[in-house]
Amino acid sequence: MNTVDSEPYVDIEKFCDHVYSIRLCRGPNNFFSFLMISAVADALEELDNNDDCRVVVLCAEGKNFCAGADFSGSAPAYSTADLYGAAERLFRTRKPIVAAVQGAAIGGGLGLAMAADFRVVTTETRVSANFSRLGFHHGFGLSVTLPRAIGEQRAAELLMTGRRIDGAAAYSCGLADRLANPGNLLDESLELAKEIALSAPLAVESIRATLRGNIADQVHAATQHEMAEQLRLRQTDDFAEGAKAMAERRTPNFKRS
Repeated sequence: MNTVDSEPYVDIEKFCDHVYSIRLCRGPNNFFSFLMISAVADALEELDNNDDCRVVVLCAEGKNFCAGADFSGSAPAYSTADLYGAAERLFRTRKPIVAAVQGAAIGGGLGLAMAADFRVVTTETRVSANFSRLGFHHGFGLSVTLPRAIGEQRAAELLMTGRRIDGAAAYSCGLADRLANPGNLLDESLELAKEIALSAPLAVESIRATLRGNIADQVHAATQHEMAEQLRLRQTDDFAEGAKAMAERRTPNFKRS
């Protein structure tokens, strides 16, 4: 697993018969980074080679599932190309994934949640594709995954407004598949995973491959475009203002420059 200062980014655990978890271990916020996404990809590929594993529950320690990028200035630098290369690996794995999404799933954190097959949220979950509020283009293949889950119109609204919605709204619009009470999130996620695990594993993987089609290739193409737009917009004054406003927790003052 990828580590910094010997601290793991993820932990793999067997929950019960044929259900394993990949837990993000950088609480309370589990900020989005290349090292984290690469560690998740490593873990999924490891479980692909574990015949006992039929379903993966992607969960997180701490307050937030993944609160987006760390704007404190203390996060390790990484290449966007490397990041999206790691992200693409998630879509090329074979086992079904149930994401247990507590607290915030923001920006790239939402992208990570959308890489799963199913999402379980709570009434206290908050999700946002907040890129436009940063003066930035969305990434992580959200051009593919978000419209696929909720339709093009709803996806366009969330992406262009950067609006934050709660778990109930996420469930209502189809972004989430189960709405749990905060104390029951892992139990609800595990119940869904256990139900899938009762089915024939080769059949489930075959059905999943059919339904997902060429999503990995679509994500590859999408992230190439998303990355080019992000690199272009990163040079603008509006992006500098958006990042500064986010760090200062204030409303940005964009100038179209």
